[in-house]
Amino acid sequence: MTPPAAAAPARDRAAQVADEETAQRVFTTSLLISATRCLLTYVLFPFVAPVIGIASGVGSTIGIVTSTIGIAANVWSIVRFHRADHRWKWPITAINVGVIGLLLVLMAIDLADLV
Repeated sequence: MTPPAAAAPARDRAAQVADEETAQRVFTTSLLISATRCLLTYVLFPFVAPVIGIASGVGSTIGIVTSTIGIAANVWSIVRFHRADHRWKWPITAINVGVIGLLLVLMAIDLADLV
């Protein structure tokens, strides 16, 4: 039988691995959301939407919504990496902050287009 003192570090390590995996999954999701926003903004709306007759003003509105979702997902990714005390938390934080900055610029452009 394993002594309780030896079992505790194994549980702690398993919990840390699970937290790191969750943090990585959240990071991947946040980047996919940001990539989807860019795909919609730069491929679908400028080229495909006019061909199928969708109004051109729709792109800015959807861009604002998807930017907001992308920013929230990136913030959640930062929180998860730090909560898990992941070894890559600072490089991932820098990537997330860069993506958030780009999304804020794109959101400002979309807001200016609507005004």
